[in-house]
Amino acid sequence: MPHVLVTGPTRSGKSAFAETLAAQTDLPVTYVATARASADDPEWQARIDRHRRDRPDTWKTLEEPLELAAVLEGAEGDRCYLIDSLGTWVANWIEAEDSEWDARTRRFLDALSITPATVIMVAEEVGWGVVPAYPLGRTFRDRLGLLAQDVGAIAARVYLVAAGYAIDLKQYGQAVR
Repeated sequence: MPHVLVTGPTRSGKSAFAETLAAQTDLPVTYVATARASADDPEWQARIDRHRRDRPDTWKTLEEPLELAAVLEGAEGDRCYLIDSLGTWVANWIEAEDSEWDARTRRFLDALSITPATVIMVAEEVGWGVVPAYPLGRTFRDRLGLLAQDVGAIAARVYLVAAGYAIDLKQYGQAVR
């Protein structure tokens, strides 16, 4: 299976759909978790714990909040890597200067382009609401939106998941850039 991007709003079913796609590859799966555990945020920790419990025992979990490019650079060609999520990865680098962020995304996209592994990525859709009132919110929205476009250009399939349904955007849509 070639690379896949699964995007959509909060609680749309995108992670569950991505997990189904990963299971359908019949490859060993490495789940790449970008979230950072936080003892100060019990609700966030509960979400992380739920995701851990819901994953098949046969899947390997790699917690990597920062170095996604390195994961792909060392990826095995006979595995499926499920990255959940690109939005959390962007948030983890939100305070990086633009030049550092640009270098990190370029390295990630280059690694994605050449990895022999199958990669399924989950990304949140954050730009459908009002323009954030604060600069950091606008930076997050802009960085994630541009990253999703770049990943979508590389991926063979791009799914939008909303209200529990998935639409293959590459099948029914038209590239805008």
